[in-house]
Amino acid sequence: MYNEKLDKLIEMALMDGELSEKEKQVLFKNAETIGIDLDEFEMVLEAKLFEKQKGMGQEKSKTKEVAPKSDKFGDVKKCPACGAIAQSFATKCSDCATEFRNIEASQNITKFFEKLDELESNRKDSLIENKNQGSGVSLGTLLKWLIFWWILIPVKLITFFINKSKPSKWSVTDSRKEEMIMNFPVPNSREEIIEFITLSVSKINDISISKRFDEEGKYISKWNSIWKKKAVQIFTKAKLSMNDDKSTIQSIEGILIDAKVIILKN
Repeated sequence: MYNEKLDKLIEMALMDGELSEKEKQVLFKNAETIGIDLDEFEMVLEAKLFEKQKGMGQEKSKTKEVAPKSDKFGDVKKCPACGAIAQSFATKCSDCATEFRNIEASQNITKFFEKLDELESNRKDSLIENKNQGSGVSLGTLLKWLIFWWILIPVKLITFFINKSKPSKWSVTDSRKEEMIMNFPVPNSREEIIEFITLSVSKINDISISKRFDEEGKYISKWNSIWKKKAVQIFTKAKLSMNDDKSTIQSIEGILIDAKVIILKN
């Protein structure tokens, strides 16, 4: 547009999308030397600066759209310490061994169990009758068993197997809780995995001998089975996330085995 020297100076001055006072002085001095109207030159310079800034803004927008985010679900995950790209489900960096921690995930686990408690507290259906009321054995019952034990025992055994073959009663509240448990995502970090499986296994209850033969025992047994499935789900995720941390995997497996022992004992 002007001479080669001035055009080159304009290009260099606008390279970073900014025009300092010093750069303006140099450009105006050269423009004045070759007889260019300074008002006209200032208008041209501002127009070129605007075009440059607009072009740089569009380039930044494209970069943001193309470049993956760092720590969000579905995007590339990077180590916060060294910046290395982490493998899927990894709990620590393979380059610098930094453990990945997620405070939000830990809070979500807490909220998850609070939500389960909230569903239970709002239960409107009563599945298990309170059998503690009047649970003492009367003298008449005791005499009846002493005299007719040879009849009552076979009857009770037949009744037990019939009840055992029937599915446990299940309410809308139970179905909602079961769905929430099985669909809740397992976190990736080592601490959250250990916390989650520990809390899940703690929900598996031992069934007393007196309850193993009634409806309440079947109900507890079904919930034990659900929590065991969740614990297995967490353990599977742990093996994927911590394939290089054998000691932690063994500890988590030990927690799962303890839960299975309780269920087998029941």
